[in-house]
Amino acid sequence: MNNTAVKIHERQRPSSRPRIRKKRKLKIRLKLGEKLLFLSFCAFAIYAAVHIVANQVKIYQINKEIQQLQETVQEQQKHNNDLYMEVQQLSAYERILQKAKELGLSLNENNVKVVQE
Repeated sequence: MNNTAVKIHERQRPSSRPRIRKKRKLKIRLKLGEKLLFLSFCAFAIYAAVHIVANQVKIYQINKEIQQLQETVQEQQKHNNDLYMEVQQLSAYERILQKAKELGLSLNENNVKVVQE
């Protein structure tokens, strides 16, 4: 009985040094297939990011070209309008009559034919 009394006494008595549990670092071990899957996902994500940025650069360049073309069209339209106004001024009846008189032509109203557009 002596041994059982010692065992009971040891259970009741706290140990002199506290137990310190060492924290184990959780190591995550991936299998080869999982590693390959993870790497392929990362590669795809990088490829997609680069592709998106490249598309945005292309879109920016095309928008810039569109704006330049629109400015060119507006300048050409302004030039066309100026030319149209000049044609209207130069084709006025009074001006044509004056030029004809300067060149020595006379107006014979019996020979005039009216052309309608």
